[in-house]
Amino acid sequence: MFEIKDLQKKFGSLTVFDGLRETICKGDVVVIIGPSGGGKSTFIRCLNLLEQTTAGKIYFEGEDITAKGFDVNRHRQKVGMVFQQFNLFNNLTVLENITISLTKVKKQSEEESKEKALKLLKRVGLEDKANAYPSQLSGGQKQRIAIVRALAMEPDVLLFDEPTSALDPEMVGEVLQVISDLARDGITMVVVTHEMGFARKAGTRVLFMDGGQIAEQGTPEEIFEYPQNARTKEFLSKVINVI
Repeated sequence: MFEIKDLQKKFGSLTVFDGLRETICKGDVVVIIGPSGGGKSTFIRCLNLLEQTTAGKIYFEGEDITAKGFDVNRHRQKVGMVFQQFNLFNNLTVLENITISLTKVKKQSEEESKEKALKLLKRVGLEDKANAYPSQLSGGQKQRIAIVRALAMEPDVLLFDEPTSALDPEMVGEVLQVISDLARDGITMVVVTHEMGFARKAGTRVLFMDGGQIAEQGTPEEIFEYPQNARTKEFLSKVINVI
């Protein structure tokens, strides 16, 4: 689905990463872990063209999305994004937050959009919140709505940028459960997270990023049980008792 070749991203004189190469295949659940400031969020934002790359190429479904004149909006219909801070429209109801893209972008009817939204809300246990406003929801509920909004567009890939970092600890589990359910359904996902238990349970592949480089990658078992890179070992020893 994604083929990343020699990717570079700079902010002025600061080089976030340089020479990244990676392939993400259909059905993968790629979980990206690592210390803060290691380039994880910038990398995932490049995949959705929220950040413009400095050099290198990103191919999505065989098409160079970094090419000049590429249709960014068309790409974002295929690649959904769930953010740390939910990014819901506070002046719209939950139902309206979900249906607005269906009616405006996909040109679906109001009735069809509403039916689809309610079905997805039921899937995450929030059908009773359809007419509520974001200000009336908990953080965990807001993030589940944000996931539903992304799912409603039927993207080929879902990107999650630290989806639980803004949540109270007791709300983290309900959001991770929704994401884990999606992983079992075979949806292709790339997830930046600090939740090691989730990475271990839901990921098909784990990337450890540090200093703008993919220092190590492998299956959850390989990364968490038998890490090879010294920096990976050091990081994991500080966050979980597996080393």
